[in-house]
Amino acid sequence: METLTDAQQTLLDWLREYIRVNQHSPSIRQMMKAMGLKSPAPVQSRLEHLKNKGYIDWTEGKARTIRLLHSTPIGVPIVGSIAATSLVETFPDTEVEQLDLSNLLQKPEYFALRVRGQSMIEALIDDGDVVIMKPVSDPKSIKNGTIVAARVEGKTTLKHYHRKGSKVTLMPGNPDRDLYPITEVAAAETDIQGVLVGVWRGYSNLY
Repeated sequence: METLTDAQQTLLDWLREYIRVNQHSPSIRQMMKAMGLKSPAPVQSRLEHLKNKGYIDWTEGKARTIRLLHSTPIGVPIVGSIAATSLVETFPDTEVEQLDLSNLLQKPEYFALRVRGQSMIEALIDDGDVVIMKPVSDPKSIKNGTIVAARVEGKTTLKHYHRKGSKVTLMPGNPDRDLYPITEVAAAETDIQGVLVGVWRGYSNLY
């Protein structure tokens, strides 16, 4: 591939970061502002050069059709499969996938909570884990069995959500009912703060 001028490289680097964060192409006006330009002509010229040199695909006159070519994959490579039973032969994968968490971690409405306690261990959520939650506007849309962060009487808990009529049951994922009882409350008294979309557990501090 042909080398780029400084101006072309600057625009390409900006495009890569913008598309990584926003998951769509920017407008000409956004590129003008980012490059400190007052006219669309220099931006369009740089885009044309990037296209001709094989760095992007672009339909002239339609800025949001920009597509990066030969870009470095984002995320952690998934290089194969591994058995979690007994020792068996490896599972060869011919294609390397990328585990890209940017869509999960960069949603501005999402929020995270640190788990305290072991009431959800059967759902593979343990003490110290971080859960990623998505707010919900209509609790009636939540499917029974969904893991939610619920606030009841000023206290927040992470539980399986079940609703029947005007009653809500918050079910722990731990069979020890002495320590982790089932909670039944009126739906009107339950504030669902979010539904579970991901769990993060770090191990680096254990070694």
